[in-house]
Amino acid sequence: MRTGRVVRNAGIKDVAQQAGVSVGTVSNVINRPELVSEDTRIRVQAAIARLGYVRSESARQLRAGQSRIVALLVLDMGNPFFVDVALGAERTARAAGLGVMLCNSAQSPAEEADYLSLFAEQRVRGVLVTPADSSGRNLEAFRRHNIPFVLVDRQDTSAQGCSVSVDDVAGGALALRHLTASGHRSIAYVSGPPHLAQIRDRRTGALAALAEAGLPPESLVELPTERPDVAAGRDAGARLLGLASRPTAVFCANDLLALGLLQAMYSAGISVPGDLAIVGYDDIEFAAAAAVPLTSVRQPAATMGTLAAQLLLEETGENADQHQHRQVVLQPELVVRSSSVTRR
Repeated sequence: MRTGRVVRNAGIKDVAQQAGVSVGTVSNVINRPELVSEDTRIRVQAAIARLGYVRSESARQLRAGQSRIVALLVLDMGNPFFVDVALGAERTARAAGLGVMLCNSAQSPAEEADYLSLFAEQRVRGVLVTPADSSGRNLEAFRRHNIPFVLVDRQDTSAQGCSVSVDDVAGGALALRHLTASGHRSIAYVSGPPHLAQIRDRRTGALAALAEAGLPPESLVELPTERPDVAAGRDAGARLLGLASRPTAVFCANDLLALGLLQAMYSAGISVPGDLAIVGYDDIEFAAAAAVPLTSVRQPAATMGTLAAQLLLEETGENADQHQHRQVVLQPELVVRSSSVTRR
């Protein structure tokens, strides 16, 4: 006699017994309902509802030979820039019927290595990753698992894989050209962890722009930070205020640092941009909404996520054998707002 009791971790055999049909019929109702009569389909669906049966995705993946999960590993989910990257990637993956596992390395190479090991264990379909380990050792070890991955916000200079990045050298140059064109001759660079390639590239671009303006490298006063976040920006602001000879402008490696710096200047009664011009990087949504709207170098974050996901889908799709690795480099754009003005 069949009952309506809920079976803990009910399986497909439990559903078949409850509905009085074969396991194959239950499978057809789930996967090919058009092959089953309406009466049988209704009976099986009712049994599924009563038992709380959920199809085992891992078992389905074993049969299909490929996961429906894409992993996305970013440096800092507290940074709205990476939220936008994730949104672009997720929209593309979902449109292809895939789910996204979102993980945060917290800019730690050790955390990154742990997550990459997890992805290998789970045999995900592919990985979108913004590397925390500048040596490349983590990714080289992961490559041995033959799981495709695409670099995001970092160029794959080896051409052994796909990548979507922004020209950060050009972005750093844009920021400094804007400040030198406004008359600034002593400029601070509030940077983040030096092991991050993006931080180094933006500094390289800044130094190149100083040289173009006929200024020596020491015109750029570097204020390093351990983490590129708002708290670190406030700390950098305190150090800036303590300098015997204070620069007249600051370029920050990202907008979170710039917003923290802006808070520190406001608390100290320093006028922005009257006493100090500030330029950030990323152009997150909060940049335009700051008390003093922030000039920033815009990165097309959502576009980066979208393009990276598309490349991964190409590499893991039906025509994977025709896929060719590509390194897409997008160009940044300077968005000028009130935090930086032309000096008179």
